Amino acid sequence: MKKLYVGNLPFQATEEELGNWFSQAGATPGNITLVRDKFSGQPRGFGFVEINNDEEAERAIQALNGHDFMGRNVVAGAGVAVGAAAGAAGATGNGLALPLEFVSLIQACQTG
Repeated sequence: MKKLYVGNLPFQATEEELGNWFSQAGATPGNITLVRDKFSGQPRGFGFVEINNDEEAERAIQALNGHDFMGRNVVAGAGVAVGAAAGAAGATGNGLALPLEFVSLIQACQTG
């Protein structure tokens, strides 16, 4: 199973619409989480999609990354558990996922 990071989402997007978009790319999404502001409840413009099959996950990344979804060019990529990233960065995790690019950035900031 892979947890994919999906960013630059339109604020009006729903979990159902995002799931349908992934299905059109040939991936069967499991759990879909759109991150919301904890005070206002408004969407933050990113989320996570779990795909049970690694091959489908890679296919979805290739098909969807940089492509239009409801008027926005979406960023889709593999995520890593925050616990792993936090361990690399010396912080604590909360069980979410980060794009791999963020992990490299955290590590670069820590070293220098």
